[in-house]
Amino acid sequence: MDHGVVSVSVVVFHPDQQLLARTFASLAQAGAKLARSAPGRSIHLYLVDNGGMPEMRGGLATALSQAGIACTVISGHGNVGYGRGHNLAIERASSGYHLVLNPDVDIDSSALAEAVTFLEAHPEAGLLTPAIVDDAGQLQYLCRQYPTLVDLFVRGFLPRAARRPFEARLARYEMRAQINEHDTIWDPPIVSGCFMLFRTNVLKKLAGFDARYFLYFEDYDLSLRAHDVTRVVYEPSVRVLHHGGGASRKGLAHIRMFLASAFKFYNRFGWKWL
Repeated sequence: MDHGVVSVSVVVFHPDQQLLARTFASLAQAGAKLARSAPGRSIHLYLVDNGGMPEMRGGLATALSQAGIACTVISGHGNVGYGRGHNLAIERASSGYHLVLNPDVDIDSSALAEAVTFLEAHPEAGLLTPAIVDDAGQLQYLCRQYPTLVDLFVRGFLPRAARRPFEARLARYEMRAQINEHDTIWDPPIVSGCFMLFRTNVLKKLAGFDARYFLYFEDYDLSLRAHDVTRVVYEPSVRVLHHGGGASRKGLAHIRMFLASAFKFYNRFGWKWL
């Protein structure tokens, strides 16, 4: 293991090119700040092409290179799913830390430096999740309690106006009483897969994502399994912006994948209705 390296895996499938360019530009800035704050630190990006990846050309490739970010493209395997795609990178990683990153996330320029500093000071932590904001700068409550079927249905499929009778349930599920922009929270049960920073040895002990999930719930599964081997921490000094949308806003195919993955998740960890 090269403990000076932070490896990063990004899985793409016909990505939004503008969002992907923003993600890599923010990674370049965060990588440059990490190198300045901790001499000897570097980033190795694994770009996993599940299909439809645009060419890495021009200013984007230059920005990554100038930030000292090495890039390995993994391609030719087809669309194997989100978790299996990341596993192709995790198997290759020999870093001290590994970041699972969505292609629609902008990383704050100080996020990686803050995250590594925190993990260096807290060896008991093996998985770090950041404060995640939306395009309007509002905090997204993406740390979760174990979901009931009602929670998932209301959160995923009801329009906002119809959620009012369920506000207390959703607040509990989304840990709104605990999660804020200034308090470190230890051991939230489930954290978002859009930005998961692991100690690489912990991630390898977990064997990465469960490949049985094609899309959705692979982060729920990995979060719950992580508690068996390490501590999980929400650290709001680490900030990112996430442009993502839910399954119901992406059409029928995504709803079917969401339901199929939910069935696998509950069969593994236990059904909880109310």
